[in-house]
Amino acid sequence: MTYRLAALLLAALLALTACSSPAPTPSPEAPEPPASTAPEPQPEPELEPEPEPEIDNSWTFDAPENHQMDPEVLADLHAALPNSNVSSMVIVKDGAIVDEYYAEGYDENSAFEIHSCSKSFTSALMGIAIDQGLVGGVDDLLSDYLPQVADLPGTKKDLTLRHLLTQTSGLEWYEWGGGYHNWGEFRSAPNWVDYILSRDQVAQPGQLFNYSTGNTHLLAAALEAATGKPLLEYGKENLFDALGMETISWGTDPQGIADGGNGVVISARDAARFGQLYLQGGVWKDQQLVPADWVAQSTSVQNPGPGGSTGQYGYQWWIRPYAVNAFGTYKAAHGPAQYDAYHAFGAWGQYIFVVPELDLVTVITCAKAQDSYAPRPFFTDFVLAAYIPEEAAGEGGTAS
Repeated sequence: MTYRLAALLLAALLALTACSSPAPTPSPEAPEPPASTAPEPQPEPELEPEPEPEIDNSWTFDAPENHQMDPEVLADLHAALPNSNVSSMVIVKDGAIVDEYYAEGYDENSAFEIHSCSKSFTSALMGIAIDQGLVGGVDDLLSDYLPQVADLPGTKKDLTLRHLLTQTSGLEWYEWGGGYHNWGEFRSAPNWVDYILSRDQVAQPGQLFNYSTGNTHLLAAALEAATGKPLLEYGKENLFDALGMETISWGTDPQGIADGGNGVVISARDAARFGQLYLQGGVWKDQQLVPADWVAQSTSVQNPGPGGSTGQYGYQWWIRPYAVNAFGTYKAAHGPAQYDAYHAFGAWGQYIFVVPELDLVTVITCAKAQDSYAPRPFFTDFVLAAYIPEEAAGEGGTAS
């Protein structure tokens, strides 16, 4: 009994001791570091690339007498033009427009069908495509770009781009001179390329000159195959936009292929840009747009052409000298002269004349059907006649 009582007292004492012991103190946590007041580093801002300076493609205008051009002769030109079918005429001397004329109803924004002057535009794009490696060269076979040609009979499979550029394909075609023309058949055909390639081979390729818009249309088809783009789109990307040509459009055949030999519609001022580009060796605003060697080859004689007054032929350009048909007092004052020139030429009297010796470009457009040579005297009898050589200017001419 005593032992049990003692055990109970001891248990009670131990319980009382446990209840009165202080609770253990938890270890203090490490204080959090104060928040940093320094700003977080920011990423460097990306610098916007500086925009390319916009090229000013606007024309410069100046008085003709500042460029050795007789204003009295040009005044006589303006008196004569209203009696003609000329719709516009722009004269560029030393890179500046020194004179322009527009018939009633037209102005500097009017776009004109320049017909076969289009051929020279197609030629320029061919030169660019060769320079870019999209076309191998003028001696490439046409079948390299239009595979169906390889299956044609006879020597058609031997046609090269050079044959087309120089109008020596040998394909039967009637477009030059009087008599029967197959123009209507060509333009009404459901497929122009097939129509051209179906023509008889009447001469060996490279043998004879025979002017044919069909040849140039095959060039356009080959170019579109090589570049993978419509000719107008390719031209805008590589030439026309850089020249500031805002008015140019280009007709197409039923398959949508550019009418390479006849389809360009453009203002006279924009056509003059094209002439000025060639005068400058393919350079425009310090950019080599058309390769210089292509300009030189295109405007050099590649074959004698058809004979007669139209001239010899390059790569879709005409080459010939032009003599001043002096008239009135001009003949006595300045004397006769002759200058080497080349020109783009279209039906009804469309011209882009380039005279390197005089740093001269002249564009003529005509909106009505007429003899294609009819407006040419306005160039020889007035524009060339207006030029005052240095020696004549020293004898009392009006040039400064």
